[in-house]
Amino acid sequence: MRRFPPERIVCLTEETVETLYLLGAEDRIVGVSGYAVRPPRVRKEKPRVSAFTSADIPKILALAPDLVLAFSDLQAGIVADLARAGVAVHLFNQRDVAGCLAMVRTLGALVGLPERAEALAAGFEARLAEAAATVRDRPTLRVYFEEWDAPMISGIGWVSDLIGLAGGRDVFPALSRQPAAQDRIVTPEQVIEAAPDVILASWCGKRVNVDRIRSRPGWAAIPAVRDGRIHEIKSPLILQPGPAALTDGFDAIRACLG
Repeated sequence: MRRFPPERIVCLTEETVETLYLLGAEDRIVGVSGYAVRPPRVRKEKPRVSAFTSADIPKILALAPDLVLAFSDLQAGIVADLARAGVAVHLFNQRDVAGCLAMVRTLGALVGLPERAEALAAGFEARLAEAAATVRDRPTLRVYFEEWDAPMISGIGWVSDLIGLAGGRDVFPALSRQPAAQDRIVTPEQVIEAAPDVILASWCGKRVNVDRIRSRPGWAAIPAVRDGRIHEIKSPLILQPGPAALTDGFDAIRACLG
């Protein structure tokens, strides 16, 4: 980094944007992902410099960032381009709830606000634990989370963790530990065999078609389909591995399982 703490930060994904706002460090953000929508005012306050797998490198360089924050192997190419241009980059790779909490604490340390970050993360932890305690004695519901429809992709680690904390049981827990979406592909027959009580769907920003799910061949006998328990959760709430998933995304899961 050119200076510490960094004064000019570019965020290539949504969760670091929201975390910096929650830490009271939003004035340091000089550029954001085009998908950043939390808090709502970010869309008016910050210039957009990237999508998820692409970025406007000249625009980022013109902003003269002290630090760029990225996420996952899908942004490795962007990170390499920025590194070759002499920019300091930190790439997060959290895939479960523990990782999301670690991201908050690490980001706080990177921007010189470790105490605020610890308080924020501890608050998230306490809220999740309190919610989990309220459903500990309830019957466990089997849950299938669908991240994409064609091919069908099951939920990633933090989603599986949140389902468990909300009183459910992910029907594909082993797959949830696979970071790559291509390694979480399931077949219609696997879902039929898993017999979920609830189906949650969030198609990476595409509107979920519940009727299409309901009408899949052989799915009428699935308890979730039979009982009308198919629910959409908006992608900005649950597919962002940070504050949104730990709060509003978790609450949406709880509401669907209640």
